[in-house]
Amino acid sequence: MNLRTDFSSRQDLESYLHEQFPEAAGNLSPIPGGRRSGEETLRKFQAPGYEASRNLLSGVVSKLSPYIRHGLFTLREVLNQVRTAFPEGRLDKFAQELAWRDYWRRVHYEVGDGIWQDRERPKTGVAYSPDLPDNVGRTGLACMDAFAAELDATGYLHNHARMWMAAYVVHWQRSAWQAGAGWFLRHLLDGDPASNNLSWQWVASSFSHKPYFFNRENLEHCSEGRFCKSCPRNQDCPFDKTYPELAAELFNEEPRR
Repeated sequence: MNLRTDFSSRQDLESYLHEQFPEAAGNLSPIPGGRRSGEETLRKFQAPGYEASRNLLSGVVSKLSPYIRHGLFTLREVLNQVRTAFPEGRLDKFAQELAWRDYWRRVHYEVGDGIWQDRERPKTGVAYSPDLPDNVGRTGLACMDAFAAELDATGYLHNHARMWMAAYVVHWQRSAWQAGAGWFLRHLLDGDPASNNLSWQWVASSFSHKPYFFNRENLEHCSEGRFCKSCPRNQDCPFDKTYPELAAELFNEEPRR
């Protein structure tokens, strides 16, 4: 099939794609592609604010991952440009995150398709279904359903939202991390097996010394309360417990006193 490549606008492109692929649901992501858009995104990134606020959904993040994923920037290029723009800024944490991405790539290079297998024995002691939960995006939990909708509509999620969603799918809904990782890769504009799969394995504890999970206090703080008050399950929140209580519930651990 020979597809058009000349478009007067994104609206023109979107209309054409709907004509060519009527079975494909949804619209274009609001994230534009191309080197020029990536350069503008990099120019707007206020890197010194990243370390202090990156865990907040409204915090400073680069949003460069789609451009890095598709080869429009190298990791070294991003780091050098940020250092040039902010020679006196606190950039260590951002540099560390770029280093993690480089490390994941190197692991992928070494193990190949082994990226889809547990790198270590999981530390949870529970069994998982190989399938994604049927109710993803329809859980009644305002936070999780909002994250699923954003992923579907934009092809992007804040990293903390990805961690919460992964933890919920793996630890609360008992689905294997591979099911969740595959779901993310089908939607993320910045998805690649290296950073995606090893991040899911970090949550699942097959690439870390313990599982990652969260409670309501953590989610409410880092989302600045945007979900909980209006959540249909506000009075029945599965996250509204202490960490020891959740560890006992999720992993059959004895609560620490």
